[in-house]
Amino acid sequence: MSVKDKYQPVLSLGEQLGIKDGKVSVDDGILKIKGQAQTAYQKNLLWDKIKAIGGEHPSDIKANITVEDESVYHRHVVQRGESLSKIAKHYYGDPMKYKQIFSANTNILKNPDLIHPDQVLVIPKL
Repeated sequence: MSVKDKYQPVLSLGEQLGIKDGKVSVDDGILKIKGQAQTAYQKNLLWDKIKAIGGEHPSDIKANITVEDESVYHRHVVQRGESLSKIAKHYYGDPMKYKQIFSANTNILKNPDLIHPDQVLVIPKL
């Protein structure tokens, strides 16, 4: 199995996330990838996938992934049935951090219990 085949799930995820300026090459058995994620969350998703395949410190891949928007952790599009606490649990692992999401979105939210599908919420860095 080639190193590119080994990390194909990472490359597929990059395409799915819409990573910009993506470049992929193989040099001396090392896969080199470069690109720009929209947010730090997307960058973390790529690194999590790399580590899931190659381990905590893979030696057969080098990734240079930059972030386009450093001002936020992510921008989340609200889906039907979601709540701020459910969104907070997804991104932070702690539903009580919904307050930070609410505070970052007071320009569009007046009540933390009232969010609507298709609203785009800022998920702040903690």
